[in-house]
Amino acid sequence: MNKKQTRFFAFAASGVAALAFIGMTLHSHTRFGELTNAQNITPAVVHGKDVWHKYNCINCHTLFGEGAYYAPDLTKITQHRGAAYLQAYMRDPSKFYDENRHRRLMPKQDLSEQEITDLILFLDWVSKVDNQNWPPRPILVVGASIPGSDFSAQQQTANAIQGGAQPPGARPVNPDLNPIALGQALFRKVAPACVACHSVADGVNMAGPSLAGIGARAKERIAAAEYTGQAKDAAAYIRESIEKPSAYVVPGAMYSANGQSFMPTTYAKDLKPEQIEQLVAYLSSLE
Repeated sequence: MNKKQTRFFAFAASGVAALAFIGMTLHSHTRFGELTNAQNITPAVVHGKDVWHKYNCINCHTLFGEGAYYAPDLTKITQHRGAAYLQAYMRDPSKFYDENRHRRLMPKQDLSEQEITDLILFLDWVSKVDNQNWPPRPILVVGASIPGSDFSAQQQTANAIQGGAQPPGARPVNPDLNPIALGQALFRKVAPACVACHSVADGVNMAGPSLAGIGARAKERIAAAEYTGQAKDAAAYIRESIEKPSAYVVPGAMYSANGQSFMPTTYAKDLKPEQIEQLVAYLSSLE
């Protein structure tokens, strides 16, 4: 290839690349409204965005993978936490975590009720934007490992689960056939993932209570006089907690408000019956 041909090839390739870039950009602009559900941007959503900026939430959190990476990515937060949980959490984060033990540094912002409501509406709109699977996974921050604390046990449990080992308190399982093993896999893979809120390490409470010993604890719950659910045995109690989390709310627990559990109510619809049974089998094994 001589100099003239090289020059022509360079100009032609640059021109084709420029046209492709312009074409893709124009095509993206024609789809922005559809991808972002622009028709759902109400004045309340806009005000929620203003609240997000007013309190500099992005200084710690991220949206679509953009932000400080100091605290969890909130792109899909309303799909992992219900409005009741988010409202109670924003009113006073310290009621959910021991900041000295877990190093949860979320400050109490003293938001007004209207600000909280609109901020949740904004985050709900964000969660429904078609982000083409970016970021590729939710960024979950469950705390820092503190040597000698029960939180380090949570990290050990998470590592054990990822490696396929049994967490503390679970009976040995056959990973090929046993429904307990299938339930253990579901525990960390269903959406929203159970492990994002619940630990299986004793005393390690996260967004939800620790499920260590839940098999034995379920038997005690249904036998208690204050139990108001419909379950007749431990497995039924665990199944009820998955399908109808507000059927019975533990008195005095910080995981509910006004008689409504913060647990998502979508599992009965999103999971197949056999998947629920596998989860029940796994959780029942945690004695």
